[in-house]
Amino acid sequence: MEVAFKSDVGQIRSHNEDNGGFIHNKEGFVLAVVADGMGGHQAGDVASQMTIEILSNKWRETEALSTPTSIEAWLNEAVNDVNAQIFEHAKNNPQCQGMGTTLVAVVCTNQFITYAHIGDSRAYLMNGETFIQKTIDHSLVNELVRSGQITELEAENHPRRNVLLRALGTEEKVKIDIETINWDEGSFILLCSDGLSNKVTDEEMFQVIQKEATSLDEKVTTLVTMANERGGEDNISIALVYHNGSETNDGDVDDR
Repeated sequence: MEVAFKSDVGQIRSHNEDNGGFIHNKEGFVLAVVADGMGGHQAGDVASQMTIEILSNKWRETEALSTPTSIEAWLNEAVNDVNAQIFEHAKNNPQCQGMGTTLVAVVCTNQFITYAHIGDSRAYLMNGETFIQKTIDHSLVNELVRSGQITELEAENHPRRNVLLRALGTEEKVKIDIETINWDEGSFILLCSDGLSNKVTDEEMFQVIQKEATSLDEKVTTLVTMANERGGEDNISIALVYHNGSETNDGDVDDR
């Protein structure tokens, strides 16, 4: 696998509440993560940072996870543990009350990918000439679109577009979307916070990723630049994984 990650504060905000990166376990499988914290200065930072640290530590110690069933079970247990720890931390620290984070995390093997998702950070799969959003936003606006109450065009400027129906750490129990899908050599999986998806269209993401002459780092940097050039009102985080036929890559990235 080849992997690139970048997180940018954007053009307006004074601090970055996003976090993410990629981690390898003992068997060389990749776990890529993007988390978009919420709850104001410090609190959002804490929630997203705790998410990355807990998942990273857990994933590095895993072994004998090779089937979709075992990886789905691991993700479910690990994310529920993260939720419990964030919720408890907020309860015991008044300055962090109400904090939470989105989460999109994907385990990549040569045969399949398994992802876990909460909130409105997204996962996209590029396989050949197709580029498809695999996650469904857990947001008020997306639910209004799905129920036919507003159009997708109206959703773009809706005053409550940032209201989430699900987040990690805000409640004692959380519902997690977990799914396994096949992928082929030559495919890409893109994870991003809404700082990218609110500014760059799916078609534009596809055009950047499919360029053969650019490295993964260049693709990710180009996407961040595009979001910033269009206002950059939010933090922007992107993890991009390329299936090159190899299980392993050198090093981990789990910081900003």
